[in-house]
Formats: sequence, structure tokens, C-alpha cells
Amino acid sequence: MATAPLTQTTGRRKRSVARARVRPGTGKLTINGRPFEVYFPTAAQRMVVSEPLRVIEVEEVYDVDATIHGGGVSGQAGALRMAIARSLEEINPESRAALKKAGLLTRDSRKKESKKYGLKKARKAPQFTKR
Repeated sequence: MATAPLTQTTGRRKRSVARARVRPGTGKLTINGRPFEVYFPTAAQRMVVSEPLRVIEVEEVYDVDATIHGGGVSGQAGALRMAIARSLEEINPESRAALKKAGLLTRDSRKKESKKYGLKKARKAPQFTKR
């Protein structure tokens, strides 16, 4: 069993919910029991997730163990980014200004608009025929 977390926080984006446990370590990230590089195969997603650690320059100081469910890969990356940022702020309140300036503590509330009856998607209408 791993050591107890220093902090545990939640981040959300679209339909994804991420729970991050941050503890002192060597910079190892584990997501749903899988290594970070396996779970997020593209460099862009990995960059989004590790952004809070880069902003306050603590990549090799903390280990992150996360569980994510719901949504797609992009939403999950955004949710985890927020969870990590919240944890880092909890650990070191002085880092709040840097994280806030980078926009990492703001919840991105954009979600998929719900489908309307009679339409194909939220706003896309079926093709119109005049005759």
C-alpha cells in the first residue's frame, strides 16, 4: 500500500471527473493504476496535465496518483490538470498567484449542448427541401 496522500482534490472538465492524490516523491504520475505515458499517449495531452507542476517548477518533487472517469481524453486531461493545480495550491498557498495567473484554478464550464427534438444535433437541422 502506498503512503497516505498529502492532499486529495477533485477537478472537472466537460463530463470528466479527476481525483488527484499528491504526495512528496520523485515526479511519478499514475493514472487509474497505469503509467502517465501509457494513459495519455500524445505529447499535447501530457503537456496539459503536467502544466501546473511546470508553472511552479516542482515536476520532480511530488508524485501524483489519480483516478479519472467519464468524458473523453481531452476532458480527462483538463480535469486532471485542475485537480493537480488545486492540490499544489493546498500544499503551498503562496503558489496560488502563479497558478491563478496561468488560469489553472479556473473551472472551464463549457459543456456539450443538449440535443433538441426535430434536429440532428443541438442546432443542426435536417436538410430543407423547397419542393
